[in-house]
Amino acid sequence: MGQNSLQGARMTSPVRVVVVGAGSRGEIYSQYASVHPDRVKVVGVADPRKFARTKLQQQHKIVDENIFEDWHSIVERERFADAVLICTPDRLHKEPAVAFAKKGYHILLEKPMATTAEDCTAIVEACTQSGVMLSVGHVLRYDPVIHKIKELIDAGVIGDVMHIQHFEPVGFYHFAHSFVRGNWRNEAESSFALLAKSCHDIDLIHHWAGPRRCVKVSSFGSVSHFGKENKPTGAGNRCLDCSVEKNCPYSACKIYLDRVKQGHTGWPVSVICPSSFPDIESVTEALRIGPYGRCVYECDNDVCSNQVVNMEFEGGLTAAFSMVAFTEELCKRKTTIYGSKGELSCDSHEIRVFDFLTQRSTKHTAHNDAPRQFGMSGHGGADYHLMDAFISAVAQNDPSLIRAGPKETLLSHLLVFEAERSRLESRVVHCGNTGQSETRHDIKPISP
Repeated sequence: MGQNSLQGARMTSPVRVVVVGAGSRGEIYSQYASVHPDRVKVVGVADPRKFARTKLQQQHKIVDENIFEDWHSIVERERFADAVLICTPDRLHKEPAVAFAKKGYHILLEKPMATTAEDCTAIVEACTQSGVMLSVGHVLRYDPVIHKIKELIDAGVIGDVMHIQHFEPVGFYHFAHSFVRGNWRNEAESSFALLAKSCHDIDLIHHWAGPRRCVKVSSFGSVSHFGKENKPTGAGNRCLDCSVEKNCPYSACKIYLDRVKQGHTGWPVSVICPSSFPDIESVTEALRIGPYGRCVYECDNDVCSNQVVNMEFEGGLTAAFSMVAFTEELCKRKTTIYGSKGELSCDSHEIRVFDFLTQRSTKHTAHNDAPRQFGMSGHGGADYHLMDAFISAVAQNDPSLIRAGPKETLLSHLLVFEAERSRLESRVVHCGNTGQSETRHDIKPISP
């Protein structure tokens, strides 16, 4: 199908969406339909887990005939929705994205796009050839504060950008939850940490650099602390049966059981009980037999717990990114951007600009009108603004409303693959050098 046959006049009725992957991300995105039932309606869901798909069915009153265990059953039918939210595990992005694009669905694809450069490219090509819109879940692009930073840069407030310093504190218990015990702990089952956790951040640096292409990248990082060699003497294999659990900051009893006892049933507690509502009994059982109850020093994790990436862009712009697991703060990024006329700093909430000429500082804030439940997702309401932009783009037939579209998102993903290549090969990678050999990630060079 061509673009004109799929993207006609503006829609007057709610945009119909199907959710593929009814886990944490799928549920968060679909909450938009509960807030704005006049704008969007969830009309189908696919998930192999009965509890997850039934929960979404009940929340959105989806008819039984549109409930599926397998997304393949959806694409075998005539198209019955305008868009699809693909929130499957990282390694299961490419196949559904390509299939739904060919079927004519506009796509919101959770980040990362895919786990190889080839698959990322195939997704973009399928969407382009089918004439459907692609929005990638780089939610930070939609954070009002982050968006304000870009506006200030483009307005020339700090002059020409010379250097970008960006830091992501993952949070000590967040890293233990997601990257030691959880779904993103093992590269063979998901992806490497820089792609899974920090493609957001490399995308932001790429975005702030504007039209300047990255020409060189280097990266260093390793798996630190979370290994058998650091297991405390006398520690058990599971936190419920561990004699030293009370002295361990990474204790699953502290991260999950104590929280549910206090009435907290959201993330991360909700993640460990995929087949039931989290309560003291179900959480205790999950810790007794499931992966989240394991000792952090006895897991099969192999992804970096700290990593740095250094980049050089055209025109001499340099950038440095650091990701660290061992932090008090949880994903509250800190950014300083140095320009020829001033310095911009941001703590995730407030922006401060120091003007070199006047030697005065100006504070900037951004209004965030996201509903409270979206602010609890850990992205400061950015999930809401991403969905708002995507639904508006589909309803108005206007791809320009999507801030993380296919072309630029593909380039920033390719930069992530190049950075990981540098780490693996212990060398500076010259981006766009077609003479480079392939690595185990089948990385393709970045095109100008």
